Amino acid sequence: MVSRRAGTRLAGVGVVAASGLALSALYQFTGLGIACPFLQLTGWECPLCGGTRMGAALLRGDVAAAWYLNPVALVGLGVLAVLSLVWFAQWRGVRGPGVPRRWRAALRSVPDAVWTTLWLGGAVVWTLARNLQ
Repeated sequence: MVSRRAGTRLAGVGVVAASGLALSALYQFTGLGIACPFLQLTGWECPLCGGTRMGAALLRGDVAAAWYLNPVALVGLGVLAVLSLVWFAQWRGVRGPGVPRRWRAALRSVPDAVWTTLWLGGAVVWTLARNLQ
């Protein structure tokens, strides 16, 4: 059975990936980028600062430079790539080992507000860590 939910997730990831690739290529080939409003207002780098330059470094094949620019975003990109492969397999109807049922049930039982708080808390911690060195 083809999973409609996996296809929707995959489409969302595709839009984000295409946008990121386009911005990174624009920066790589023209030097034009998008200024971070948070950086301009506060002088601090936001959690995604360096993401465009990181993408441009990856386009050049320079993983070390990408890591230096934003290691958290680089790891997140890797996780997103793995999830995309899983969602693609689900969308195509491929059945793999998957996540154990009780883990899935436990993850689904966590309210969205908790996930949002964890993401925002992680972003705040990363912002502080990269700016208070």
